[in-house]
Amino acid sequence: MTIRHVVAWKLAAEDAQTRAEHAAEVTRRIRGLVGVVPSLRSLSIGPNMAYADVNGDVALVADFDDLAGLEEYQVHPAHQEVVGYVRGVVASRISVDFEV
Repeated sequence: MTIRHVVAWKLAAEDAQTRAEHAAEVTRRIRGLVGVVPSLRSLSIGPNMAYADVNGDVALVADFDDLAGLEEYQVHPAHQEVVGYVRGVVASRISVDFEV
């Protein structure tokens, strides 16, 4: 069983340039977790590239061996540090976790 963790964020900045900068920084910081959080098996993340008026600004897809691995990721200190930054630039977040 693999657990797929999918998250999309809408950023708080009103101007497109700041939103793009924040999206790039969220992407950079989360990519930095690869090789740092042992339970993280794969990760894809990137800023939105189309339909900015209706889409989120950044999306993440991450895979874990099981729910315990996802839970380890959630509380890992490196992830928590990234969460601190993300919460400061995000207006809303939606996520779903499912088996693949």
